[in-house]
Amino acid sequence: MDSISDEGIARRTRGLDRAFEILDFLRMKREPTKPNEIAARIGAPRSSVYELVNLLLRNGILEYADGEGRVYLGRKLYFLGAAYEDHFDFMRECDKVLAQIAAETRETAQFCMLDGNKYTVVRMKEGVRPFRISSDVGRAVPIPWTASGRLLLSHLSDQEIRDFVPPGDFRLPNGSLLDPGHFIAEVRQAAAAGEFTFNSIVDSFTHCFAVPVFDGQDRCTATLCLVTPREDGIRNRQHYLDCLKTAALSLHGKAVGPREAA
Repeated sequence: MDSISDEGIARRTRGLDRAFEILDFLRMKREPTKPNEIAARIGAPRSSVYELVNLLLRNGILEYADGEGRVYLGRKLYFLGAAYEDHFDFMRECDKVLAQIAAETRETAQFCMLDGNKYTVVRMKEGVRPFRISSDVGRAVPIPWTASGRLLLSHLSDQEIRDFVPPGDFRLPNGSLLDPGHFIAEVRQAAAAGEFTFNSIVDSFTHCFAVPVFDGQDRCTATLCLVTPREDGIRNRQHYLDCLKTAALSLHGKAVGPREAA
């Protein structure tokens, strides 16, 4: 009996893991997808994916997006997120801080964290410029591509960083390979300075700023960031850093830990 019970628990656990994998896939893909394509992309049996998709559809976690059988994230996820935010006052405080930074700098301000072994923008307040310089909220980005990544991994040892970051994530958008040793050196530099700024390696005309936001154990679990036109960022570097650091102090000890490896 114990063996059957254990097997049943293991099956349910695998099913939950697979369901979250389906949701994460759709979140990163950002468009409706047929269940058979989901199965192929995540490397799962079609039968189990169809079964889980039907379960998620019945519960409003997924919804049909068209008459071709494509599915996407359901509105129930929005309601769950709204309930989370009602309970979690930190995000409302975060929004006020981002609005203040954007008003003082006129640049796009972001609150960023880790999601698994990827970087993501959690909240954002765009600046007043007529053109948009920002990343999409919730989109998973390789950690080495970002200024924040140099701060968010500062609590890990060198070997832990190498184990944590997928090797393919050191391949930059232009096809060149960032040396892991160089990245780790920048992590240590950023931790010592309490900041990291650089010309974006994702595009050729922006300059990125990041400062740490610490939790109650003085661990960097989030960052406040600015994404600016390159020339303006370099010219106003100290002013922008001062704005970010003052704002980060107001959030000190309030940030929750990200969903990532210990």
